[in-house]
Amino acid sequence: MRDLTSLPDLQLALIQTTLVWQDASANREHFARLLEQARGTDLIVLPEMFSTGFSMDSAALAEPEDGPTSQWLRQQAQDLGAVVCGSLIIQAADGSYRNRLLWARPDGSLAHYDKRHLFRMAGEHKHYSAGEQQVVLEVKGWRVRPLICYDLRFPVWSRDAGGTDLLLYTANWPAARRHHWNHLLPARAIENLCYVAAVNRVGEDGKGHAYSGDSQVLDFQGESLLAAQDVDGVFRVRLSAAELAAYRQRFPAHLDADSFVLE
Repeated sequence: MRDLTSLPDLQLALIQTTLVWQDASANREHFARLLEQARGTDLIVLPEMFSTGFSMDSAALAEPEDGPTSQWLRQQAQDLGAVVCGSLIIQAADGSYRNRLLWARPDGSLAHYDKRHLFRMAGEHKHYSAGEQQVVLEVKGWRVRPLICYDLRFPVWSRDAGGTDLLLYTANWPAARRHHWNHLLPARAIENLCYVAAVNRVGEDGKGHAYSGDSQVLDFQGESLLAAQDVDGVFRVRLSAAELAAYRQRFPAHLDADSFVLE
């Protein structure tokens, strides 16, 4: 297990809000106003497909890898001096369509994670290609692993014995299954001995699906540090590396974890 005692606290902001259906320009304008309220934090998280809503119209809505929303994210990160992340519809260099989380850094660079588990009940697997790699990213020395919505249901893909400080889920998770969301998230925190932050949207999408929000941050014991419920807004929380390190020392369950290799 890594030594976390020298790491600073992490200032985190979650943006839970409504989305304009399939209108990237309107959503960028909306989020630009909200992002200003997150100034002073280190990491700012937007919902899944924040520029369009959860749409299966990938061919019509996809942006190139350096398209307008990617450029906008990079500019926001530079202006705010923070990492800004969220997923959008991207046409990759190989021509495939991806539900891709972009991780925009203040220095102008980008990293990404492609959603692994595609939500077949909405036909996502017919319109997008699945990602193949877990990704671990750093901010202020914290190791953060981004995941997207349906990934939450698959604990093996979330599992990481000791290498992750913060599991990050960005989602468009419908109100009809909020019970699942609210129970799976604490489980991921407890089994991975790490913080969990999860961002969902509110409102109704263009298909008539309602979203109850429930964006939240949980500590390494699955205890709530922040619960946005169904409120539209920007939510801030501080994560303590010292508290995480102390708990892992007191309760080193990771030492008895099963080893495995994902294929």
